[in-house]
Amino acid sequence: MTLALLLQETDMEHTLSGAEPAPLSVKPWLNRYPPDVPAEIDPDRFSSLVAMFEQSVADFAGRPAYTNFGRTLSYAELDTLSRDFAAYLQQGLGLAPGERIALMMPNLLQYPVCLFGALRAGLVVVNVNPLYTARELEHQLKDSGAETIVIVENFAHTLDKAIRQTRVRHVILTRMGDHLGWFKGTLLNLVVRHVKNMVPRHHLSSWIDYREAMARGRTMSYRRPELNGDSLAFLQYTGGTTGLSKGAMLSHRNMLANVEQCLGVYGPCLTPGEEKVVTALPLYHVFALTVNGLLFLRLGAQNLLITNPRDIPAFVKALKSYPFTCLTGVNTLFNALVNNTDFQGSHFSRLKLTIGGGMSVQRAVAEQWEAITGCKLLEGYGLTECSPLVTVCPYDMEGYSGSIGLPVCSTEVRLVDDEGREIRLSHTPGEMEVRGPQVMQGYWGQQERDERSFHDGWLRTGDIATMDEQGFLKIVDRKKDMILVSGFNVFPNEIEEVAMLHKAVLEAAAVGVPSGETGEMVKLVVVKKPGGELDERALIRHCRQYLTAYKVPKMVEFRDELPKTNVGKILRRELRDQAA
Repeated sequence: MTLALLLQETDMEHTLSGAEPAPLSVKPWLNRYPPDVPAEIDPDRFSSLVAMFEQSVADFAGRPAYTNFGRTLSYAELDTLSRDFAAYLQQGLGLAPGERIALMMPNLLQYPVCLFGALRAGLVVVNVNPLYTARELEHQLKDSGAETIVIVENFAHTLDKAIRQTRVRHVILTRMGDHLGWFKGTLLNLVVRHVKNMVPRHHLSSWIDYREAMARGRTMSYRRPELNGDSLAFLQYTGGTTGLSKGAMLSHRNMLANVEQCLGVYGPCLTPGEEKVVTALPLYHVFALTVNGLLFLRLGAQNLLITNPRDIPAFVKALKSYPFTCLTGVNTLFNALVNNTDFQGSHFSRLKLTIGGGMSVQRAVAEQWEAITGCKLLEGYGLTECSPLVTVCPYDMEGYSGSIGLPVCSTEVRLVDDEGREIRLSHTPGEMEVRGPQVMQGYWGQQERDERSFHDGWLRTGDIATMDEQGFLKIVDRKKDMILVSGFNVFPNEIEEVAMLHKAVLEAAAVGVPSGETGEMVKLVVVKKPGGELDERALIRHCRQYLTAYKVPKMVEFRDELPKTNVGKILRRELRDQAA
């Protein structure tokens, strides 16, 4: 549905109801903020993420910081270990500030050690999904120019297939139990390798043992780099309509601003030094990175890292032994928990904050969550390009509304029509544009895309939304063809490119269709070549060779032809509407 058609439908609805859209005031959301939520934050409170980190580990030195597989690191230990790793990167590998380092691991204690160690060395962190295929990994390493990677051995076989086409010179290999102590760590590593067979064979010719790197770092001197707010902190990759992911350049100031914005909207519910947060979402995802990894570090919280949240029985067991006060997740995770009988029988007397992001939270899930836990599920909206938080539902909101909430502190949101003119009437759909200190510097090496992504200094989100008189926003459609699977962006061109690699495929179009489990799932509509022999199972099997699991099509439909515009462009929206 085009924006023009949406506008026509909205006008028709108001005509039939007799209601007229009210004019929007300037920043109407400020009048709806709870009294203790500030209108503005100071994005320059800290000079860099390193300065914020140093403050937290000093203030909360004796407090537990991260817990995983029964082992807890204190803030003082995190300080020491990250310093050792930073020293090794600087002295052992000779890495200079601004060089890129890739981190490819699930939620393990190694992640915060390496993350803060890399930042303390002045490096730019490139987060990598450990479930990437060799093709996806090769692109991200080549595009970022990363010459160093820290990777869990379970995924080394993927790197083995990709590394020859990249600039990677240093491979630091870690095992899942490397921070658990000699006995527990050795036992876990043996079980992972020999009992569960979770470590496929690889033939990497040269790599550095993580434990050896840490031991060497302890003997080396560390030099604090000169960083400022404009220094690049992350290349956070997000999907691209060309079929290739692109790196959003997030500076120290971008990330610090979003941490302060999170603190502004959630802070009234939280007490420094007393919170216990659960991190089930992967820290390589920007939502968990900022909220769980940085906000709760800023607050001196204890962070329970869940390595495999898909194992719901084990996850629920871990929750029962951890008196958590805060939990973040996506709709699919909350849905799995509320439908688990052991979770339903748990006690939630300490739970005070539940944050849903990454994908739309469904009404049934939100209402069931509150009924079971007694805690509201606050939905938010964000973009990788915005570090990521843009809007949140206020903590004093009553019940589920389907809204993505109000713009966060120091953030401007406007809606524009197809000609880029600002829409000043409530409940009238337009493309959402964002301006604020959390908005990225741009895309890595893609100046032309930057020019298309920004409009008079505003970031174009590509999402069509409405705003009511109080400033509450609702997403009504997507201008771009992105598919959102369990909070992860999936772009049709990438799926189509992979499908077209099959010799029997003539044309292919990928669309998102509703899914109760993942929000959306990928459907592939295909035209076979004349005489081509191909069925659904074979094509899905083909796609699995090249795509991460959440990107693999779950449905395939074969047709004689695809709907197209008069210039031959495939009409994905028509396919999506037909599927819905």
